[in-house]
Amino acid sequence: MSKHFQDARYYLGRAIDHTTAGVKEELEPVTERARELAGVEQEPEPSWLESRRADLVAAGERAAETARETAASLREMVRGSRGDGDAA
Repeated sequence: MSKHFQDARYYLGRAIDHTTAGVKEELEPVTERARELAGVEQEPEPSWLESRRADLVAAGERAAETARETAASLREMVRGSRGDGDAA
């Protein structure tokens, strides 16, 4: 008997999923029109490729900034060691 309940629960879940998708599809033009009237634009979600590209650009910028800071720090260390050698 529990198998029948499991089957019924499965098909009920599918019916809910299909009903939700159908309602969203039917209301899409209405919500789109409401957004236009309200002046609210919906930004499209970035694609997987676009988001990965943005992540790589950000990582490159962070790496470049770290490299600049490290180079500046090393320059200061070298200047400091040269100054100490000249004074001695």
